[in-house]
Amino acid sequence: MTKILAFFLFLVAAIQVIKPLGWPGLKRRKDAWKLVAGVVVVTFASVVLTALFQGL
Repeated sequence: MTKILAFFLFLVAAIQVIKPLGWPGLKRRKDAWKLVAGVVVVTFASVVLTALFQGL
């Protein structure tokens, strides 16, 4: 599930570079870094949560 979410967010970031989405905070092409930062945060959080609940 995490890989699907990361792929989707990277796809949205690629679309943002080609043609800006116009969403609040994503008006310009160079705002794609915000989406990539979101992917990194989501991936990191999922790894941490998986590690925490693996021992249960």
